[in-house]
Amino acid sequence: MLPTLDRQTRLLVIAPHPDDETIGAGGLLQQVREAGGEVRIWLLTDGDNNPWPQRWLERRIWIGQAARERWGRRRRAEVVQAMSALGLAPEQLEGFSWPDMGLTGLLRGQFAAMLTLFEARLRAWCPNVVVLPDLGDRHPDHGTAHVLTRLALAREALSPTLLTYLVHGGAAAQQAEVLPSSDAYQAAKRQAMEAHASQLALSGTRMRRLIERPETFTCLEAARSGPLLSRQLPWSPPVWLQPGLRLTLAGSVGVRRWSWRRAPLVRDREGRWALIAEATPDTGPYFVKLHMDLPSPWIFDTWGWHEIS
Repeated sequence: MLPTLDRQTRLLVIAPHPDDETIGAGGLLQQVREAGGEVRIWLLTDGDNNPWPQRWLERRIWIGQAARERWGRRRRAEVVQAMSALGLAPEQLEGFSWPDMGLTGLLRGQFAAMLTLFEARLRAWCPNVVVLPDLGDRHPDHGTAHVLTRLALAREALSPTLLTYLVHGGAAAQQAEVLPSSDAYQAAKRQAMEAHASQLALSGTRMRRLIERPETFTCLEAARSGPLLSRQLPWSPPVWLQPGLRLTLAGSVGVRRWSWRRAPLVRDREGRWALIAEATPDTGPYFVKLHMDLPSPWIFDTWGWHEIS
């Protein structure tokens, strides 16, 4: 069930990239503001690793570090314009400037620092409603943003209402609820999307279609009220692919990585793989990711993250 919005609402929206705040929660942000609640948006990256629209708009082929930083500043400014269309002030935005398309690598290499920063800001803000990307979102930055937020909340022993939104791929959970909207809210969302002009240059049709979708959220506790989580993995990779696969396990005490063949796995009679109990010695939550450490032009995850007990 979606929470009641009033003056006591302290909403935090986790946006991995500029435009996620508008696509994922543009209507909700407006409704909390009108209810008298408080709002913060955490922008994890500046969206600077976005080469094809940049090549098109700047008429360039090579994108060096300076050009990439300039593009990030442009996209950061677009967020502020979009927030204005939603009735929000620039000071309600907190930027992290972490690497676009690099949150998973950062999580593996700088887990403690990332979590410490998240925890400090959570203590300072103390939200009672947190909107975060769905774990099933196929963009790697979105899935990792979910993992980082969940682990930081667990370490701080905070239990706000958790609502997830889905942008890239997959289907919303059966328990997902549509946020009631109005013509005025929708018009403001359209205006906010137009502020993200850099993203409309090559993908205008797709982006405007995303904006026209009903705003849908899954309450995390409701989504987990069905079958209990297990250590079973959802993947059964073919033998020929296994030598190149890596498994990453993220929990409140840190991150562990193995090659598939060295991972602490067992297999049942039906061929399903599961982590052995010793791999998760402390309290959860735990998240596991299957991946390959090979460069690819495809930005979306093949396997993504999965929550286990």
